[in-house]
This record gives sequence, C-alpha cells and structure tokens, in this order.
Amino acid sequence: MKKKGYYSSGEFARMAGVTLRTIRYYDKQNILKPSLVTEAGARFYTEEDFAKLQQILLLKYLGFSLDDIRELTIDDVDYHFMLDSLHIQLKLVRDRIEQMQLVEQAIQNTAETIENEKIIDWSSMLNLIHLTGMEKSLKNQYRDASNISARIQLHSLYSQNKQGWFPWIYEQMELCSGMRVLELGCGDGELWKENLRLLPEKVSITLTDISEGMLRDARRKIGNQDKRFEFQALDCHELPFEDGMFDLVTANHMLFYCEDIGKVCGEVRRVLKNGGRFICGTYGRGHMKEISRLVQNFDEKIALSAKRLYERFGMENGAEILNPYFSETGWRQYEDSLLVTDPEPLIAYVLSCHGNQGQYLLNRYSEFRNFVKKKTEEGLRITKEAGIFVCVAGTTML
Repeated sequence: MKKKGYYSSGEFARMAGVTLRTIRYYDKQNILKPSLVTEAGARFYTEEDFAKLQQILLLKYLGFSLDDIRELTIDDVDYHFMLDSLHIQLKLVRDRIEQMQLVEQAIQNTAETIENEKIIDWSSMLNLIHLTGMEKSLKNQYRDASNISARIQLHSLYSQNKQGWFPWIYEQMELCSGMRVLELGCGDGELWKENLRLLPEKVSITLTDISEGMLRDARRKIGNQDKRFEFQALDCHELPFEDGMFDLVTANHMLFYCEDIGKVCGEVRRVLKNGGRFICGTYGRGHMKEISRLVQNFDEKIALSAKRLYERFGMENGAEILNPYFSETGWRQYEDSLLVTDPEPLIAYVLSCHGNQGQYLLNRYSEFRNFVKKKTEEGLRITKEAGIFVCVAGTTML
C-alpha cells in the first residue's frame, strides 16, 4: 500500500514532466535516489525529491554533465540549502544570458564583415569559438559562488559581533572624498554592496579579480550605472597601473593564495602614493579551529584544507612579510566568535572548504548531519581569529 505523500516512479515522472526512463536513469546513476524502496522493489518519491530534481534539471539545461551534477548536488532539502541553491542557480542563468548575448554579438559582427567585405575575419571567428566555449567555466563559477555564499552565510547568521566583518573593514579604510582605491581579489563585491550608502560621491574605486565570473557577480551587486566603480580582470603579480596612482589598496583574505606574495607586495607599494595605505585581511592559526576538530572527531581522515593558508600569510607572520615593503605595519583584530545553533549552515560551510571532505562525507551525509545536529543542539562556540594589517607606504621605494 502506498504511503501518504509518496509517489510512484511513474507518478513522479508525470508530475515532473520527464520520462520514466529519465527517473530510472537518475536512480541508476546515483544522482536522484527514491526516498522509499519497498521490499518488493517499488520505488517512491516525495515532494522534497522535486526540489532536488529541479536543481538537477536546471544544471543539466545549463550544460553540466551528469558527473558534474553528481558532484555539485547533495541530498538535502533543508530551506537553507535550497534557498542558497536557488540564488546560485539564478546567478548561473544570468551568466548564461550574458554569455549568449556576447555570442549573439560576435555572430552578427562576423556575418556583417563577410557580407560587407566579402572576406572572413579570422580573428572574429576565433573570438566566436572562444565565446562558445565559455560554458566550461560555469562549473568552477558554480563552485566559487557556492563556497563564498556558504562562508558568508555562516558568519552572518551566527557572528556575535553584530557590526559585521565588511562594515568593520570599511570603517578601517577611512575613505575620504577624492581618494583613488584599488581592491585586489574583490570576489563578488560584497564589501562594497554592504557599504554603498556610506561611500563619498567623489571617489574612484577599481575592483579587480583574476576571475571574470567573480567580476560579473560584483557588477551585478554594485550596478553598472555607478560611475565610481571600474572593474578589471588581472593577475595581481603584475598590476597594469602607474606608479603612485592609488591612495589606498585593499586585499581581503587574498594574499595567502598568491604564488609570490613578496612580488605582489612590491607591486602594491609601487602603485601606492607615498603615505598611502595597504589594508590586507587574514586570519590566525586558531581561526575556526573547532570546525576542524568537529569533522576530525567524525572521521580523522578528513582535512578541510590541503594547505594551512595562515602559514603562508597569517596573523602570526604577516608583519614579517610586509615590513620590507612598508614603513609602518600594524595588526588590528576583529573581535568576534560564532555561536552555531543549527546544523545546516555549518554543514554547508564544511562542504565549501578546499579539502578532502567531499570523498568522506557525501556518502555518509545523513550520519554526518545527525552528528552535527547533536553538537549544535546547545550551541557550538567557534573561535574567530581574523583581522587586518594596516601598512603605510614610506617615502622611498624598493
């Protein structure tokens, strides 16, 4: 007898507007398993399974392979995950719209050249080929957006310091009218979105990132009509700006990813005016240590990061790295901690990390969720050990 709220494979397929063969295939490929399998082998699905199917079908529509979809979806329908997933899917759709508009323009330009000049512009054709291959970057963009969203969400929900990280960073910047500002590794532009209403009218801000996808997100958040902002994709090891061009350079949790931190610091000093400031965020070895302890108590093989980024550039060694390039270097700590009372945002944060947790957690997801739920029932206190170095450019350069 069928349980209330459960649908047979055929009913589920009809309601979802897909074939029964598709539902069976997703089951076989471990992409969408039924919520109930009877002793007789009958498979049943629930309303919650529709949410997972919606995510799968959209990712498939956007060009992801089934292997990609298996990696990028998890078997959870908590509203935290689903709302976050819908926001990211909306971003992907907007990315695809922008890409298709570029392809449309490239095709028109190539066709007009052939019609008017009776020749083929090979550079335009090559550009078109590169544009039509842009979907290959969507997988990384999806992951980047998912990871950033999960990290910001955990902090915004449970931080005990109600000022917030980005408003605090903005306060330390001490922006004044007429200043020229450069941000390295702007990500999705959240720093500026949160503080737009506080910005002076006469200020020039150049936002840069190595990722075109991140820059697109930043443009959307800030708006293309705000003339105070410019956006540029670049490698921060070689900044395409004149000496002494900026009053302030900022880099939030970015330097430890750089291949040659010294070279980046040298470039920052070069583009800063004498007396200009460099503000760079990082964290210490105690930052979020309870999360690493939590996952290792669940499975000691899990490492949330292949590298200890604070060892490359952190609270403990940052001044030593910066001192050769700047006349003054000081540390300012953001006083805060987390008190996490729900498992889902914490799990999303864990899955966003750059370690090996995926291979150990996804097949044991329900078990891990129950484990985290018990740990957060009375509130899990998590240490935050983050802040900024504030550096001043002296009157002499290296």
